[in-house]
Amino acid sequence: MADSNFLTEHNARHVWHPMAHPAEMRANPPVIVSAGEGTEIIDIDGNRLLDGVGGLWNVNLGYSCDPVKQAITAQLNELPYYSAFRGTTNGPLIELSVALADFFAPDGMVRSFFTSGGSDSVETALRLARQFHKLNGQPERTKFVSLKKGYHGTHFGGASVNGNQNFRRAYEPLLPGTIHLAAPYTYRNPFNADDPKVLADCIVRQFADEIAFHGADTIAALIMEPVLGAGGVIVPHESLMPSMRALCDKHGILLIADEVITAFGRTGAWSGSRLWGVKPDLMCTAKAITNGYFPFGAVMIGSRVADVFEADRSAMGSIGHGYTYSGHPVGAAAAVACLAETVKRDLPANAAARGAELLAGLETLKGRYPLVGDVRGKGLMCAMELVSNRDDKSPASKDAVGKVYKGAYDAGVMVRTSGNNIILSPTLIITREDVARILEALEAGLKQASN
Repeated sequence: MADSNFLTEHNARHVWHPMAHPAEMRANPPVIVSAGEGTEIIDIDGNRLLDGVGGLWNVNLGYSCDPVKQAITAQLNELPYYSAFRGTTNGPLIELSVALADFFAPDGMVRSFFTSGGSDSVETALRLARQFHKLNGQPERTKFVSLKKGYHGTHFGGASVNGNQNFRRAYEPLLPGTIHLAAPYTYRNPFNADDPKVLADCIVRQFADEIAFHGADTIAALIMEPVLGAGGVIVPHESLMPSMRALCDKHGILLIADEVITAFGRTGAWSGSRLWGVKPDLMCTAKAITNGYFPFGAVMIGSRVADVFEADRSAMGSIGHGYTYSGHPVGAAAAVACLAETVKRDLPANAAARGAELLAGLETLKGRYPLVGDVRGKGLMCAMELVSNRDDKSPASKDAVGKVYKGAYDAGVMVRTSGNNIILSPTLIITREDVARILEALEAGLKQASN
């Protein structure tokens, strides 16, 4: 690798970073991360930081998971790549399909379709939903319903069902026929409902009203995250997803669970759908499926969908969709090893225990600092929303949010900012001592921003 002087000199000069303004990155180059070990990352200046972001929600097993690294190395030496398009396949792909069918059996999933990541998984699920209805003799079922504040990736389909204008406005017009419902966001919502059950009931009624308005026979699917992630870690009432599932069943609408973040233990359950006791028709996964060590994803397919496709004998049943790296043997080998290690270490149990401690600590910080307007979380998905005024809930300034970030960084913890939210999604192997370290660093940042 080039030396640190070269990297610092050329940082952000020749690349546009995702989810960032090119001009801002050139003016304020991003942190250069040079190494990772256990639950920590090390920047180019040698600063060691507890990673409170978990890479990007995906490094559940930390940076030193040797079984996954060894699986990648072994597979590179045996078969570094071959296509999984019609006519050829590979051993790790087959092995992974069996492991995933077993892992997701409690969610009602029976088949898998492999992708290169989360956005690909969402795009695939949206396409399969439309195709399913065509095979079922209902070609007018083309519309999609989603939640505001929901995040479903960056492809045109995913961006269209996204519920945040930051991912939409610059790229419109997007896919027609997308319907957005209110988010289960008790801190801010159009119903002025601060009771999560009341808010959930309002959203269900809104969904029913949209079905009646558009016609159930025009709607292909509802897509939702079991816990909304990038939109600010918004945790719905436990009744919301089951009630939405019931409405979908009543009206022949497919339910797509976007579990790119929530699958594999992050919420304190093996999947977000299992957390709420729901069996979706399609499930989007990626991120932690390889611990972030290899770009990979999988769309899990329920029996209702699988049966219709596999019973069809027409050309319409052929899947005219896929990616060069679908079922990549190295990614599949990484996923097999990662899944085994995830189960062996019972990551959901630690996520639930450490998440409860983290959320309680955030509540304490909220009591000490008026800058904190709201805290939310489930498992090791947590957020702290910063405000300039608690009475009117006006968002904190960019400067104040930046000071909290910088203060936490200087105290040895990497956190993520999103608007006026501080997002926390650490590795799922953190300890009680790590939780205390995160909270101490956040307090250092809050003190700095409050002075």
